[in-house]
Amino acid sequence: MVEDVEIRALHQFYRSLSEVVGTEAMLRIHAQYKGTQLSIPIHLYDRKLAAQRVREEFDGHNQKELAHKYGYSQKWVYKALRRREEGKIKEE
Repeated sequence: MVEDVEIRALHQFYRSLSEVVGTEAMLRIHAQYKGTQLSIPIHLYDRKLAAQRVREEFDGHNQKELAHKYGYSQKWVYKALRRREEGKIKEE
């Protein structure tokens, strides 16, 4: 089926998607989501789950690295850490 796809005739969205993920994956995405409006979140990681990971991985000195790793600001990391200290987060 992939060999039957005329890349030059694709809608610009599907052409660029095909360039990023390949034609076979683009066809699977099309089949699964055609007609659906998608909103791609800015952050790769879920805010609550990333905050939990930050609290687990914080060693007292790696705030900048954790911010970079999870795609949030250092201020956000600081707030995630501070929330636990203030008792707003239940330890699991």
